[in-house]
Amino acid sequence: MSQAIAPATLDTGLLIARLVLGAMLIGHGSQKLFGWFGGHGIKGTAGFFEQLGFRPGKPFAYAASLSEVMGGLLIALGLLGPIGPAMIVAVMIVAAATVHWGKGVFYTTGGFEVPLVYASIALALGLTGPGVRSLDAALGLSFNPVFVWSVLALGVAGGLLNLAIRRQAPAAEEAGLGSHSEAAGAAAA
Repeated sequence: MSQAIAPATLDTGLLIARLVLGAMLIGHGSQKLFGWFGGHGIKGTAGFFEQLGFRPGKPFAYAASLSEVMGGLLIALGLLGPIGPAMIVAVMIVAAATVHWGKGVFYTTGGFEVPLVYASIALALGLTGPGVRSLDAALGLSFNPVFVWSVLALGVAGGLLNLAIRRQAPAAEEAGLGSHSEAAGAAAA
Protein backbone atom coordinates (compact mmCIF):
# COMPACT_ATOMS: atom_id res chain seq x y z
CA MET A 1 0.00 0.00 0.00
CA SER A 2 1.65 3.20 -1.13
CA GLN A 3 0.84 6.65 0.08
CA ALA A 4 1.05 9.62 -2.30
CA ILE A 5 2.58 12.86 -1.13
CA ALA A 6 0.22 15.82 -1.33
CA PRO A 7 1.36 18.35 -3.96
CA ALA A 8 1.53 21.18 -1.40
CA THR A 9 3.79 19.08 0.83
CA LEU A 10 6.00 18.14 -2.11
CA ASP A 11 6.35 21.76 -3.23
CA THR A 12 7.14 22.88 0.31
CA GLY A 13 9.81 20.18 0.55
CA LEU A 14 11.35 21.29 -2.76
CA LEU A 15 11.31 24.92 -1.61
CA ILE A 16 13.11 24.07 1.64
CA ALA A 17 15.71 21.95 -0.18
CA ARG A 18 16.28 24.68 -2.78
CA LEU A 19 16.61 27.48 -0.23
CA VAL A 20 18.98 25.60 2.07
CA LEU A 21 21.18 24.20 -0.70
CA GLY A 22 21.15 27.49 -2.60
CA ALA A 23 22.10 29.53 0.48
CA MET A 24 24.91 27.16 1.44
CA LEU A 25 26.34 27.23 -2.08
CA ILE A 26 26.10 31.03 -2.35
CA GLY A 27 28.00 31.25 0.94
CA HIS A 28 30.50 28.61 -0.14
CA GLY A 29 31.23 30.44 -3.39
CA SER A 30 31.38 33.81 -1.58
CA GLN A 31 34.19 32.46 0.58
CA LYS A 32 36.22 31.89 -2.56
CA LEU A 33 35.08 34.96 -4.48
CA PHE A 34 35.02 37.67 -1.80
CA GLY A 35 36.75 36.13 1.22
CA TRP A 36 33.49 36.29 3.18
CA PHE A 37 32.56 33.88 5.98
CA GLY A 38 36.18 33.08 6.78
CA GLY A 39 37.15 32.39 3.18
CA HIS A 40 40.40 33.22 1.43
CA GLY A 41 39.05 35.30 -1.46
CA ILE A 42 40.15 34.99 -5.06
CA LYS A 43 43.86 35.41 -4.33
CA GLY A 44 43.98 32.62 -1.75
CA THR A 45 41.69 30.40 -3.77
CA ALA A 46 43.77 30.94 -6.93
CA GLY A 47 46.92 29.95 -5.06
CA PHE A 48 45.26 26.82 -3.76
CA PHE A 49 43.94 25.94 -7.21
CA GLU A 50 47.45 26.29 -8.64
CA GLN A 51 48.67 23.83 -6.02
CA LEU A 52 45.99 21.44 -7.27
CA GLY A 53 47.31 21.80 -10.84
CA PHE A 54 44.81 24.32 -12.19
CA ARG A 55 46.98 26.92 -13.91
CA PRO A 56 46.68 29.79 -14.04
CA GLY A 57 44.77 29.62 -10.80
CA LYS A 58 42.82 32.86 -11.01
CA PRO A 59 40.52 31.93 -13.95
CA PHE A 60 39.78 28.56 -12.34
CA ALA A 61 39.09 30.27 -8.99
CA TYR A 62 36.68 32.68 -10.66
CA ALA A 63 34.99 29.85 -12.58
CA ALA A 64 34.50 27.72 -9.46
CA SER A 65 33.35 30.54 -7.18
CA LEU A 66 31.01 32.07 -9.76
CA SER A 67 29.57 28.63 -10.53
CA GLU A 68 28.84 28.10 -6.85
CA VAL A 69 27.34 31.57 -6.33
CA MET A 70 25.32 31.64 -9.55
CA GLY A 71 24.35 27.97 -9.38
CA GLY A 72 23.25 28.43 -5.76
CA LEU A 73 21.26 31.53 -6.67
CA LEU A 74 19.50 29.79 -9.58
CA ILE A 75 18.67 26.83 -7.33
CA ALA A 76 17.37 29.02 -4.49
CA LEU A 77 15.19 31.03 -6.87
CA GLY A 78 14.04 27.98 -8.80
CA LEU A 79 15.08 29.65 -12.04
CA LEU A 80 16.19 28.12 -15.34
CA GLY A 81 15.49 24.52 -14.42
CA PRO A 82 18.55 22.28 -14.46
CA ILE A 83 21.16 24.96 -15.27
CA GLY A 84 22.00 25.86 -11.65
CA PRO A 85 22.12 22.21 -10.56
CA ALA A 86 24.39 21.36 -13.51
CA MET A 87 26.81 24.11 -12.48
CA ILE A 88 26.98 22.69 -8.97
CA VAL A 89 27.42 19.11 -10.17
CA ALA A 90 30.41 20.23 -12.29
CA VAL A 91 32.12 22.05 -9.42
CA MET A 92 31.50 19.25 -6.93
CA ILE A 93 32.94 16.60 -9.25
CA VAL A 94 36.14 18.63 -9.40
CA ALA A 95 36.17 19.24 -5.64
CA ALA A 96 35.59 15.58 -4.82
CA ALA A 97 38.28 14.36 -7.22
CA THR A 98 41.00 16.91 -6.45
CA VAL A 99 40.60 17.78 -2.80
CA HIS A 100 38.64 15.04 -1.07
CA TRP A 101 39.33 11.79 -2.93
CA GLY A 102 41.55 9.31 -1.11
CA LYS A 103 40.74 10.78 2.31
CA GLY A 104 37.86 8.48 3.10
CA VAL A 105 34.17 9.19 2.82
CA PHE A 106 33.33 11.44 5.73
CA TYR A 107 34.05 15.11 6.38
CA THR A 108 35.94 14.38 9.59
CA THR A 109 38.79 12.83 7.59
CA GLY A 110 38.59 15.35 4.74
CA GLY A 111 36.60 12.88 2.63
CA PHE A 112 34.17 13.50 -0.19
CA GLU A 113 30.97 13.52 1.90
CA VAL A 114 30.14 17.24 1.47
CA PRO A 115 30.67 17.50 -2.30
CA LEU A 116 28.77 14.23 -2.74
CA VAL A 117 25.80 15.54 -0.74
CA TYR A 118 25.81 18.90 -2.56
CA ALA A 119 26.05 17.24 -5.98
CA SER A 120 23.38 14.64 -5.17
CA ILE A 121 20.87 17.20 -3.94
CA ALA A 122 21.60 19.47 -6.91
CA LEU A 123 21.13 16.54 -9.29
CA ALA A 124 17.87 15.54 -7.58
CA LEU A 125 16.55 19.10 -7.82
CA GLY A 126 17.62 19.28 -11.45
CA LEU A 127 15.65 16.12 -12.20
CA THR A 128 12.53 16.93 -10.16
CA GLY A 129 12.30 20.58 -11.09
CA PRO A 130 11.91 23.42 -8.60
CA GLY A 131 8.18 23.02 -7.85
CA VAL A 132 5.39 25.57 -7.96
CA ARG A 133 7.05 27.91 -5.45
CA SER A 134 9.70 28.97 -7.93
CA LEU A 135 10.44 31.64 -10.51
CA ASP A 136 10.23 29.00 -13.24
CA ALA A 137 6.61 28.33 -12.25
CA ALA A 138 5.81 32.03 -11.92
CA LEU A 139 7.26 32.69 -15.38
CA GLY A 140 5.59 29.63 -16.89
CA LEU A 141 8.93 28.00 -17.76
CA SER A 142 9.05 24.25 -18.15
CA PHE A 143 11.75 22.01 -19.54
CA ASN A 144 11.35 18.72 -21.36
CA PRO A 145 13.21 15.68 -20.04
CA VAL A 146 15.65 15.58 -22.97
CA PHE A 147 16.74 19.14 -22.21
CA VAL A 148 17.02 18.40 -18.47
CA TRP A 149 19.14 15.27 -18.98
CA SER A 150 21.28 17.05 -21.60
CA VAL A 151 22.03 20.01 -19.33
CA LEU A 152 22.85 17.75 -16.38
CA ALA A 153 25.09 15.62 -18.64
CA LEU A 154 26.87 18.82 -19.71
CA GLY A 155 27.46 19.57 -16.02
CA VAL A 156 29.09 16.17 -15.55
CA ALA A 157 31.11 16.63 -18.75
CA GLY A 158 32.21 20.10 -17.62
CA GLY A 159 33.52 18.71 -14.34
CA LEU A 160 35.36 15.90 -16.12
CA LEU A 161 36.80 18.30 -18.72
CA ASN A 162 38.05 20.55 -15.95
CA LEU A 163 39.83 17.57 -14.42
CA ALA A 164 41.27 16.60 -17.81
CA ILE A 165 42.97 19.98 -18.32
CA ARG A 166 44.46 19.98 -14.85
CA ARG A 167 48.26 19.85 -14.77
CA GLN A 168 50.19 18.50 -11.82
CA ALA A 169 52.86 20.79 -10.42
CA PRO A 170 56.49 19.83 -11.00
CA ALA A 171 58.04 18.21 -7.92
CA ALA A 172 60.49 21.08 -7.33
CA GLU A 173 57.68 23.63 -7.37
CA GLU A 174 55.57 21.57 -4.98
CA ALA A 175 58.45 21.33 -2.52
CA GLY A 176 58.44 25.11 -2.07
CA LEU A 177 54.76 25.43 -1.20
CA GLY A 178 55.20 25.25 2.57
CA SER A 179 52.41 26.21 4.95
CA HIS A 180 50.49 28.18 2.31
CA SER A 181 49.11 24.83 1.22
CA GLU A 182 47.58 24.26 4.63
CA ALA A 183 46.20 27.81 4.92
CA ALA A 184 44.70 27.76 1.45
CA GLY A 185 43.29 24.27 1.92
CA ALA A 186 40.15 25.73 3.43
CA ALA A 187 39.49 27.51 0.12
CA ALA A 188 38.63 24.18 -1.49
CA ALA A 189 35.06 23.04 -1.98
